[in-house]
Amino acid sequence: MEIEYSPKFSRQFKKLPKAVKEHAVICEKLFRKNPFDPKLKTHKLHGTMREYWAFSISYSYRIGFTFLDRNLVRFHSVGTHDIYEKKS
Repeated sequence: MEIEYSPKFSRQFKKLPKAVKEHAVICEKLFRKNPFDPKLKTHKLHGTMREYWAFSISYSYRIGFTFLDRNLVRFHSVGTHDIYEKKS
């Protein structure tokens, strides 16, 4: 699985607490092997965000993404539930 990172994602990632960043790296490795691994709790979003998916880094933090094709995804945002408010 290849991953593209949006500029917004990169900015948000830099601002995360160190422990969250470290866990995000672990989760990304798992995601690359299997985006639907049960540990990630990958789920489709609804409503105005229905084209997006998200997976959990921890109880409070998640990554929002889209599938661009079978082997390529784009990470749009990372953070708490407020990432669902605005996508870019």
